[in-house]
Amino acid sequence: MKGIYAIAFLSALMFTACSGGGGGKSKIDQIKEQSKMEPTEAESNVPASERITLDNKGVGPIKDLPLPETIDQEMVERGKTLFNTNCSACHKVDKRFIGPSPKGIMQRRSPEWIMNMILDPQLMVEQDRCAKDLLVEFNGAAMANQNMTEEQARDILEYFRTL
Repeated sequence: MKGIYAIAFLSALMFTACSGGGGGKSKIDQIKEQSKMEPTEAESNVPASERITLDNKGVGPIKDLPLPETIDQEMVERGKTLFNTNCSACHKVDKRFIGPSPKGIMQRRSPEWIMNMILDPQLMVEQDRCAKDLLVEFNGAAMANQNMTEEQARDILEYFRTL
């Protein structure tokens, strides 16, 4: 029964994310027009999902997040459970799906950016160049806000450190 609700939710999300509006323009075209920042030549030539932006902390409450050298296995287990419960409908660990794979994300994005994206994907898409470009790359499929706490987002980040 839970699977039926998930399918219904994803269908509604995809319809909303991909529906037109705005005078017949696609959602992706609207986002491109709304963008105030022009991509650099390097950004234009590299898909957002492959772009390395470790100096970008994103937009949101997480400003500085130093990570310890050792990985906390309890956090990893909680993060893996949260990911499988809340994120796996759109993100697959080993392949591109509705959204990008989180595998190797720690080599491409800062911990702050990842946390801010998990905590408030809408704000990130509105104000962060890379998040906007990801939305365009993934055909307007907006990341759903799962209303995670900072602790939950941190657990997911710790799980990502193991991928």
